[in-house]
Amino acid sequence: MSEETIRLGRERRFLVLLGIICLALIGGALYMQIVLGEAPCPLCILQRYALLLIALFAFIGAAMRTRRNITVFEVLVVICAIAGAAVAGHHVYTQFYPAVSCGIDVLQPIVDDLPLAKIFPLGFQVDGFCSTPYPPILGLSLAQWALLAFVLVVILVPLLTLRNRKALR
Repeated sequence: MSEETIRLGRERRFLVLLGIICLALIGGALYMQIVLGEAPCPLCILQRYALLLIALFAFIGAAMRTRRNITVFEVLVVICAIAGAAVAGHHVYTQFYPAVSCGIDVLQPIVDDLPLAKIFPLGFQVDGFCSTPYPPILGLSLAQWALLAFVLVVILVPLLTLRNRKALR
């Protein structure tokens, strides 16, 4: 087995792990919604979409065999993480300044018209306000944890990819 094959195998395992973590985060959000009664706002739902897209692109990237194809899906993962970070950042801002609501009346119909809201309404339909303060988890709000997760993806995916491929050049 060539060194490139071993290194790309390492990247594929990393992508599978990332996909599983993203699905686990969505599962945690569903637990908080269903069991703890924390209603998701439009920004929460958009963050779920970002996590789902990251997981989807990570799993597809893990199935690829060439460096170029894996790179394409790693770039898509980072783009989705940047979008997720932007939404989570706005959510954190909204929680710090509750007078600036996410505009449930404005965003709700848009988010509720997305395809997954029709297919899986429990997980992807808006039911709350962005400024609702829920109890923090280890000192941070769920929006702050989401922002941290997205930023880590934006930083770690390119960093680990470059580090992994450095010896191939």
